[in-house]
Amino acid sequence: MKFSGITLVTGAAGFMGSHVVESLVRDGVTVRATSRPKKGLSFFTRLGVEYVAADLTKPETLPTLFDGKVDRVFHLGAICNFSTPYKSLYPTNVLGVDHLTRLALDNKIKVFVHVTSTSVYGHYKRYPFTEETDREPTDNYGRSKRDGEDIVFNRMKEGLPAIIVRPCTVYGPRCNDGAGKVFSRPSAITAIPGSGRQKLSNIRAEDAADAVIYLSGLDEAVGQVYNLADDSNPTLEEALVLAAETFGTSVPKLHLPLSVVRLVARLDGWVSGIRGKIPDLEYDAARYLDKDYIVDNSRMKKAGYALKYPDFRVSMAQLGKTYRHASPLG
Repeated sequence: MKFSGITLVTGAAGFMGSHVVESLVRDGVTVRATSRPKKGLSFFTRLGVEYVAADLTKPETLPTLFDGKVDRVFHLGAICNFSTPYKSLYPTNVLGVDHLTRLALDNKIKVFVHVTSTSVYGHYKRYPFTEETDREPTDNYGRSKRDGEDIVFNRMKEGLPAIIVRPCTVYGPRCNDGAGKVFSRPSAITAIPGSGRQKLSNIRAEDAADAVIYLSGLDEAVGQVYNLADDSNPTLEEALVLAAETFGTSVPKLHLPLSVVRLVARLDGWVSGIRGKIPDLEYDAARYLDKDYIVDNSRMKKAGYALKYPDFRVSMAQLGKTYRHASPLG
């Protein structure tokens, strides 16, 4: 599939969206970036990217995003945390998808890449999550992403050429939201939840961005769903210790019973809510820690995408070297 027009990236000021924009610019693509209105635009100015402010909850602001020849859309605009109630997630994560896919269909774009989350699968059920695993989300965020996916599935039936991509925990430079923030910057987590032997699935932000771009160029990917994950499954203890060593914080040694962890997470969530912040370990995220969380990435690899950071341990070592030199979004 070839693209000669404008590539639209929603959620471009966010963590993963900014990485998609960077990768596209490196490839020489003409990019139109959008997010809710923001004051600092130096990130986009530095990259020479057109920025158009819009709000997924305000459909009247969206048609101008398709001015000119837009032939590809990467939809990453979403609220991505476990602390926001469903009624607050719905206008962006569900209705926003409805507004944007309707416009994409009307404007006859070549491909619409909808970036969602493995949270749609719910809790681990003894076997790695594949794209065919039943979607049984147990938290508000997962439910909102499932419902957003359903909008896309219905638009496909109407003729929208779409690809659904489900990243697992995304970490890396500039991450300040979602579970991946624990492995992306200094964290306040000083104890290991439970036994620490629970296996995790992660993917580096640069790989997640490059994978969605790669898949967008495959004719055979249209109409398909893809999980995104790296090749390694570190234990929770290994990952937390490695993160502490990477960012120079105290290495956690104390193991806390999961019941205590959930209580602390609930209390921290209450205090953080008063302060208008998202806690490092959200209560609904803590509920996932009693089991492994392994995501099957074989479909992504069979499609031909080669991971740049296949091993979490090697990736964290590299991330530690560049952490203090990374520049934040403008």
